[in-house]
Amino acid sequence: MNEALTWILDIVQSVDPVLRTLLAGVGILLETSILIGLIVPGDTIVLVASTAVASPIEYFALVVVVIVGALAGESIGFALGRYFGPKIRASRLGLKLGQSNWDKAEAYLAKRGGIAVFLSRFLPVLHSLIPLTVGMSPMRYRTFMAWTAPACVIWAFAYVSVGSAAAGSYRELSQELHGAGYVFVAIIAAFIVLAYIVKKVLQKREAKHMDAAHTDAAVREPEPPHLDEA
Repeated sequence: MNEALTWILDIVQSVDPVLRTLLAGVGILLETSILIGLIVPGDTIVLVASTAVASPIEYFALVVVVIVGALAGESIGFALGRYFGPKIRASRLGLKLGQSNWDKAEAYLAKRGGIAVFLSRFLPVLHSLIPLTVGMSPMRYRTFMAWTAPACVIWAFAYVSVGSAAAGSYRELSQELHGAGYVFVAIIAAFIVLAYIVKKVLQKREAKHMDAAHTDAAVREPEPPHLDEA
């Protein structure tokens, strides 16, 4: 396994650092944009790019670019919701997603406000729908960003840290330990399983807030976290 894994990691690392960092940023931008996140595997792109991190500078550069890409994607979703939300929801792609998912996003936002924005970053499907749904709501862009930015930062550090740590551990052990490849696979697998469990727990805990049958008409405007009013 070591030979095959080394070959794969070397291919990723052979890509120009600037190019692969930008590709990760674009990938996560598309992943967090409206509905594209259901198609583009942004988390996979970021994990792969992070395995090629070879220095602290590359690590922090990748984290920053991923955060910027995520926030740009969230902003695009918000803007599309603000100006074209109803049309997108009624489009073929919007209808294909399912009315129930739209209703859940709307109900969740109405009941949980900014907390829904923060947690949606870690919830399947909703992380693509919430920015658009917020755009169609009374919530201000400033408030939206105040809640989504911390979530994007946590997400970026988690994925880049795991990918770079797994690859770094493998490269250190591969010359001495024949089964070093299994260490790499174990770290990635453990992270994927943990992320899956966290998402399932969040879904279960938040499900009661996604019931569209008991939703207020307007989305409440919460105070952004640690943000002084001007």
